[in-house]
Amino acid sequence: MPAVDSPGRSGGRGAGNRLLWTVVLIAIAAGAWGLIDAHRASVALQRATAERLAAADAAASQMHGVEADLANQLRTAQANIAALDARVGAFQAQQASLDALYRDLAPSRDELALTEIEQILVLASQQLSLAGNVQAALTALQVADAKLAQLDRPQFGTLRRALAKDIDALKAVPYIDVTGIAIRLDQIIATVDTLPLARDQRIAGPQPPPAPAAEPAWRRLLSGLWAQVHDVVRIEVTNQPAAPLLTPSQAFFLRENLRLRLLSARIGLLSHDDRSFKADLRDAIAWLKQYFDVTARPVQSALATLALQAQFTMPHEMPTLAGSLDAVRALRSAAERGDDRGGDPSAPRVK
Repeated sequence: MPAVDSPGRSGGRGAGNRLLWTVVLIAIAAGAWGLIDAHRASVALQRATAERLAAADAAASQMHGVEADLANQLRTAQANIAALDARVGAFQAQQASLDALYRDLAPSRDELALTEIEQILVLASQQLSLAGNVQAALTALQVADAKLAQLDRPQFGTLRRALAKDIDALKAVPYIDVTGIAIRLDQIIATVDTLPLARDQRIAGPQPPPAPAAEPAWRRLLSGLWAQVHDVVRIEVTNQPAAPLLTPSQAFFLRENLRLRLLSARIGLLSHDDRSFKADLRDAIAWLKQYFDVTARPVQSALATLALQAQFTMPHEMPTLAGSLDAVRALRSAAERGDDRGGDPSAPRVK
């Protein structure tokens, strides 16, 4: 006989089934919800990944563009640098050509100094030979030696030794104030026309006594005529020799000859002809004493001045600057040939 469930057991089994289905439904709902949430998360992740990939692609494209621009700029800069290098090379070549041309055409500092020193020596030689100006020549040689000392070149030793020798020779020449003597002669020459002649010296005659104020006019006239007649003939007593009588034309030529004699003495002074200078001074002094009034102050002053100048003795032979001139010209010739030793065999060659 089959078993029959009791109502209590049937009710309990139905409640358990319902609870089971409820749990199953809840589990299914939870699983569905999890699937839906996972799908949403997956979709969001895919979307974010796609956005990031798109941004990365855009950045990569931008970087490719920047790289292309940089590459273009780099090529342009390299081309500009190559052009600049070519221009710099051309400029350097032109500069080298100009430097070589300048060295060929322009004289060096030493050549300029030698040219200047040669001019100084030529002027000093002219002053020495024409004017006998020893001091000017000595100063010029000292200036030239100072310039060489500033350059301090070993090849200039020969020239400096020649200058030192000529300087010593000029210092040994006795000093004569040629310019001062010439000025004094010029002063006497300027006063030749005013010097009184000896024939102009007269002893003053006695003065006639003054006529009385009450004397008649005819008596005063007779007294004046008698005084003039009495003065026609005068007797003078002197212990000096009689002065030579000169006509006006002779007096003129006497003054001109005296002036020419003094000018000749001046020329002898400037040419250092001691014999001619003293001979002309002796003749001028003799003429002044013979034909001019030696008691007059201008004549006495001229005689004293000429006697003083006649005491100077000029050197018989003036030194020359031939040694210094030959040395500087030898240096210039050596510089033009390109020999840096400057004509001194003992000096080392500068390469």
